[in-house]
Amino acid sequence: MQTNSVQQIGAAAPDTVLLRSLLAGVAGGDRQALAELYAAARGAVYAAALGILKNAQDAQDVTQDAFVRIWENAGRYEPTGSPMAWMLSVTRNLALMRLRQSSRTAELSEGEWDAIPIAAPAVTSEDRIVLQTALAALSDIERQIVLLHAASGLKHREIAALLDIPLPTVLSKYHRAMKKMRAQMEGDEAL
Repeated sequence: MQTNSVQQIGAAAPDTVLLRSLLAGVAGGDRQALAELYAAARGAVYAAALGILKNAQDAQDVTQDAFVRIWENAGRYEPTGSPMAWMLSVTRNLALMRLRQSSRTAELSEGEWDAIPIAAPAVTSEDRIVLQTALAALSDIERQIVLLHAASGLKHREIAALLDIPLPTVLSKYHRAMKKMRAQMEGDEAL
């Protein structure tokens, strides 16, 4: 049951057609469209920022800043690309800028891992603890790839473009991360 939790996290990924429609509304100055876009994509944007910054407060700040940037630049979004990838690219740039400014590399506290929004109702508190422990065992890049794929619903190709690393590297790091997480979860079950 616990290994299924990792797969269930991505189940709540927002629909691409919906996101494109909302971005078009935002580009036209529709504040209601921005509110709906925020509700639909907030979790993915926050997860991407947290994966980079490893600090819940900074990730929350970058999430807010990202939606301000999205509001200001929605007219520049090209509807042929993935709307989630575009929004996460904005988020990534802001998070990296914040990281360079603060030069923080602290580990995530238990409370900060709890702040990762997991919308899947099938994820119990026990599953969440196991997931948090398993994610903590990953390297920074592995954790980013897993969070972007699971929490944001991005395809591996989109993650490769977003992180500017080759697709085979993303795939190998993702599969290695999943093996580490499974081993961690199976080890926890044995206790």
